[in-house]
Amino acid sequence: MRIVEAADRQAIRELLSPQRVRDADTDRRVAEIVADVREHGDEALLRYARTFDSLDGDAEIPRKHMEAAAKAVPPRVRAAIRTAAKNIRAVAKRQVPRGWKARVSPGITVQQRIVPLDRVGCYVPGGRYPLPSSLLMAAVPAAVAGVREVIAVCPRPEPVVMAAALEAGVSRLFRLGGAHAIAALAYGTESVPRVDKIVGPGNRFVASAKALIASDCGIDFYAGPTEILIVASRGPADWIAADLIAQAEHDPDARAVLITPNRKLAASVDKAVEEQMPGAGPARESLERHGGIIITSSARQAIYLANMAAPEHLVLDDERMATQVSNAGSVFVGPWTAQVAGDYAIGSNHVLPTAGAARVRGGLSGADFVRQITVQRLTARGLRAIGPSVVALARAEGLEGHARSIEIRLKGI
Repeated sequence: MRIVEAADRQAIRELLSPQRVRDADTDRRVAEIVADVREHGDEALLRYARTFDSLDGDAEIPRKHMEAAAKAVPPRVRAAIRTAAKNIRAVAKRQVPRGWKARVSPGITVQQRIVPLDRVGCYVPGGRYPLPSSLLMAAVPAAVAGVREVIAVCPRPEPVVMAAALEAGVSRLFRLGGAHAIAALAYGTESVPRVDKIVGPGNRFVASAKALIASDCGIDFYAGPTEILIVASRGPADWIAADLIAQAEHDPDARAVLITPNRKLAASVDKAVEEQMPGAGPARESLERHGGIIITSSARQAIYLANMAAPEHLVLDDERMATQVSNAGSVFVGPWTAQVAGDYAIGSNHVLPTAGAARVRGGLSGADFVRQITVQRLTARGLRAIGPSVVALARAEGLEGHARSIEIRLKGI
């Protein structure tokens, strides 16, 4: 791995602030696909599915087929799915906001109602490996929030993904992927119902499609390649190396970086990475292109750089550092809190903001699947109390009709 000094500003920018440049060719192709599906519905959707997803037969997977496939999943894996789902439910339940009603002043009441979304779409990637964990992370919080219908799409759903779908409470599962699946969820077709919001990670075509349809359909966020940033002053070096490699194996564009004030630890982790590194593959390519170790002058400087990077996953070896973190998608504290555990079964969500987006929001949660509706009530006394302020502000903005709307009521009191 590349080892750099914190004083090398150019190297720091390359490691911590990679440019996520949108691919114009990808965006153009995605726009064509989305427009085609939006206009021609199932005819276009199934054409793309046969071409890109190798679809042979119906797109929707019947529930009895899902149940039969799930029975073929090894019992220990089914048990692991149940454990993960249980923990995700427990966390998501705490995340859903609660309604309230407040008496602002005499005659003035404001209420907040929490209403679940009617229908959501969960995108599950179908790349090199099946990802039942991604389905659980997207669908379980939706079900906990009370969403009436949860639609899942996956280009190649293996039996383990179908088992996860059943456990998560998915209403319908479609053998669809890519930009055409996003378009179908966003605008609806004859067979795929239109959803209120689309969540879940995907490749660059999926990310581009989500960005494109965001003005017409809710999305979680625009997600780029995954990231892990480890801030540590002590070992074990082989554990740190294993964590860097684990995250790097997701994607050749993944970012995996260690920040440490300990030069000896830096050298030990570098050696351990080389010893543990598999042969050619995404992990090696990722660490060679985007991996590195930054040596800082102090632990304080290390945290400063971590906050500047706003990483998707931030791993800390010291509990005292946790309170100093302001920008991170998800934080893992202490040597036993392996980030990989968060990918599967801690209960926290692994659908997280990347490429610096953690500066403005956290990961997917139960709160993403509800509407917060405010309800206002005024009595005559309440209107009399605030009416003059409303009239003054309306006229200050030049909105005479607004002012008269209040004055006509005040005259009736």
